[in-house]
Amino acid sequence: MNNSIIRYILGCVLKIETILLLFPCIVSVIYKENEGFYYLITACICLILGVILTVKKPESLVFYLKEGSAATALSWIVISLFGALPFWLSGEIPLFADALFETISGFTTTGASILSDVEALSYCSLFWRSFTHWIGGMGVLVFLLAVIPLSGGSQINLMRAESPGPSVGKLVPKIKTTARLLYIIYFGMTILQVIFMLAGGAGLFDTLTITFGTAGTGGFGIKNDSIGGYTPYIQWVVAIFMILFGVNFNVYYLILYRKWRKALSIEEVHTYFIIVIVSVTIIFLNIARTAGTAADALRHAFFQVSTLITSTGFSTTDYDLWPQTAKTVLILVMFIGACAGSTGGGIKVSRVIILVKSIKKELVSYIHPKSIQKIKMDGKPVEHEIVRATNVYFVAFTLIFLLSVLAISVDNKDFTTNFTAVLATINNMGPGLAGAGPSQNFGSFGVFSKIVLMFDMLAGRLELFPLLILFHLGIWKELINIKRRITNKK
Repeated sequence: MNNSIIRYILGCVLKIETILLLFPCIVSVIYKENEGFYYLITACICLILGVILTVKKPESLVFYLKEGSAATALSWIVISLFGALPFWLSGEIPLFADALFETISGFTTTGASILSDVEALSYCSLFWRSFTHWIGGMGVLVFLLAVIPLSGGSQINLMRAESPGPSVGKLVPKIKTTARLLYIIYFGMTILQVIFMLAGGAGLFDTLTITFGTAGTGGFGIKNDSIGGYTPYIQWVVAIFMILFGVNFNVYYLILYRKWRKALSIEEVHTYFIIVIVSVTIIFLNIARTAGTAADALRHAFFQVSTLITSTGFSTTDYDLWPQTAKTVLILVMFIGACAGSTGGGIKVSRVIILVKSIKKELVSYIHPKSIQKIKMDGKPVEHEIVRATNVYFVAFTLIFLLSVLAISVDNKDFTTNFTAVLATINNMGPGLAGAGPSQNFGSFGVFSKIVLMFDMLAGRLELFPLLILFHLGIWKELINIKRRITNKK
């Protein structure tokens, strides 16, 4: 276990957070707010600790998947702990558990909030709250790989531990170049949405914060009614960009390099858009009589499907009041989620495809026992390792999901609230239904339940296993043995 590389990566992450915390400081200067002082204090703390952890470079830069997973999980925990400090120190969120919940929800792009009055926050805190979505959307360590001079092929282990999907590959031979390309695409699409939002008459602050939430598919709004108070044009822009950010970024890479045929032939993307179209159609037909005009019904149906399949969490209406059929469709798309390799959450469309094809393969083997069946995607056989990992992921997801629902039942809330609260957090969705619905918040849950839901948010964003590895005794035994060997040498 190369614990020195983990220490070094944590130090680099804290240095990056130092720079990121300066942005809300600038906002506080523009709006003449005192709360920016607490962001500056936190930035100084991060810088000091970052320098201490990186002053001595590791002797070996080689690290394997276990180090990559541990470093990734610890990085997200550390960045969340320090990211919560300004909320708590300023008194805008008095309880540290609540401040941490809000920050983890931000970085993991969940969008679940404990705040009943969002508009009471200062501008710099509203900015930081939404900015955490943009930071967490593409990934903290993907950004680190793009800017920090780490060398060696083992860098892929960091990207695999943080990036969503059943398999993670390189767009180009070098990991650093892949990370930079991903961020160029991410930044370019962000700028494009900003332009469209400004063209619709939205103010600059509103444009930036909403775009951060859309790009990261997070969903923190700066108004108590989320996106409901904005014009239909703004709502359509946000809905369309939510769908676009839910597409596998490999597609955009292929389009940039004019590989149109390959970009348009990706099975996962086809399935993703089919799910969106079918879901919008069913909900539109289900709410058409009660949602005002046909145009309003179509807009609300498209927006809510877009926000929940991509795990964003914005809302234009209280969909908890919709008929049961519409709510059932929304719960299904919450489970499925967006494409792998996007900023969206959920189980991922590619995993659902693999699971469905695995069932089909088993059925065929019952009918034709001697036949040899291969699961294929995009015309290519899916490796057995990926199929196995997908099956294991689904089992682990189901187990954590059920245990979490059981754990938060101590608050004695109704089953719909508990079920959708866990679904919303582990899939990084934001709002659920009933007591966790779009017109409610998570502030009424007890501290223990909030800890469970924070774990779910981190586990969902990191695809379960990088966080679960921290609970494996083998990791800690290995660290203890390393410390003993160092002590014996001395």
